[in-house]
Amino acid sequence: ARSKISVSLSKGETRTKKGEESKYQRASIMSSVDKEIEPLRSLLVSIVSRLEQLEAKAGVSPPPASSGGGGGAVEEELHPSLKAYDTHIEETVKPFVNACNDLPGLKNIGSLILETWMTIRSIIHLGTKCKKPKDVATALKPLLTAVQTPVQSISKMRLDRDYDWHQKAIMEMLVSISWVVCVPPPNPSMFVKETIGSTDFWSNKIRKMYKGKDEKQILFCDALKKLIQDLAKYCQEFHLSGLFWNNARGVDMESVDVNEFLAGAEVKEAKKEAPKPAAAPAAAAAGGGAAALFGELAAKRTNDGTSAATGLRKVTKDQQTWRKEFKGGEPTTTPTTTAKPTTTTAAVAVPAKKKKGPPKCEYQNQGSKWNIENQTKDDNTGLGSSGMLEITITDAKQQVYIYKCENITINVTGKLKSIILDSCSKTNILFDSAISACEIVNCKRVQVQTRGLCPSVSIDKTDGCLVYLSKESLSSTSFVTSKSTEMNGEYFLLVVFEGVSLLIL
Repeated sequence: ARSKISVSLSKGETRTKKGEESKYQRASIMSSVDKEIEPLRSLLVSIVSRLEQLEAKAGVSPPPASSGGGGGAVEEELHPSLKAYDTHIEETVKPFVNACNDLPGLKNIGSLILETWMTIRSIIHLGTKCKKPKDVATALKPLLTAVQTPVQSISKMRLDRDYDWHQKAIMEMLVSISWVVCVPPPNPSMFVKETIGSTDFWSNKIRKMYKGKDEKQILFCDALKKLIQDLAKYCQEFHLSGLFWNNARGVDMESVDVNEFLAGAEVKEAKKEAPKPAAAPAAAAAGGGAAALFGELAAKRTNDGTSAATGLRKVTKDQQTWRKEFKGGEPTTTPTTTAKPTTTTAAVAVPAKKKKGPPKCEYQNQGSKWNIENQTKDDNTGLGSSGMLEITITDAKQQVYIYKCENITINVTGKLKSIILDSCSKTNILFDSAISACEIVNCKRVQVQTRGLCPSVSIDKTDGCLVYLSKESLSSTSFVTSKSTEMNGEYFLLVVFEGVSLLIL
């Protein structure tokens, strides 16, 4: 028995020694592993810190920690692309809207442009929440229809003639909003940049007309170009290959009501454009409409029955220009009531005749340009024995600019670069060949004849234009017209719609 006990004790001591040895071995192994992992651990810590810095710069905050208790609702964090778009609206769109509002002839175009941009914002917001659908145009149809509504309203506006160039520049700019459905190539940024050239074509005309005269017109052009450039920059940063879609974490379009995003955009726009309290009385006064007008007239009525409307003539049907009964000429006076005689007599205002500048016919070396201005049949500047103003071209790089000439025939001999008629009336032009084009702008009852070739004839805002082409030009001359009437040509009848380019074959 003693021998068995001693044997068991010796076995226990042996097991204890082996356990202590294995414990020491594990500790040594863990220490060696810690030494090997330490560089990797420091590397991971540095990577995490860098990621946190990048999130801070991009404006992305980490998701809030979920708690078991019922905490309050956390406000939704906007996507960086949506934040940048809001910055684009504040810094470029609203200044352009203010520039439009400063020009009385542009009516409410500024508010329509802001409405268009806010609807585009709802499309961007939808893209940050949803995955890209198979048919983007069909999925975005309600929003795209809402975008087209203000654009069509701007296009159908009948503005004063002095604001034709403004309206055309704005319509060229509005082409850029199609970037939301643009499929590369070209990418949205390049697509937006392509509208800068066509917009500058009309903006430069405005700058040239109002330079040194009206600073508001120049600010309008500058704000318009800055808007397009900033939109192209925004698309380059956030929508490089098309409209951004959240394919990683977004939901399917079928599970989303698109009209909710549109309603959200309308509410956001209404909050931003809410009138200030100080302007409330003025708005209330303006909103009276016809009732306020009749109320004011009634307040001015005296005891004998006279008021501000006493003595006004009735406009009959034959005096209303839009009716078929309109006879033209001076309207007949048919007063319904007899006004009381007054002691003062109003002087009849005679319209003053516009002053005309001195006639010019000179050649400028700078630009290789002939300037012919304010020439009439009674002027003697440069008139030949035939009664025509003779211009001889010595170099094909020269161009002829004819401005405010009336009731005169101008004969241009020699091949030239281009010929331009601006604000002329009852003027006849004959020329040999033009390398570029013949442009007719703001003219009335003019006739143009080419004895040689003329690749293009441009007619803009002209009433009454007769173009004679040579047999050589019949098969190669193209016509581009805009807002013009009574246009005819030899060997053909030119029937065109506004903005249509016609090639004569």
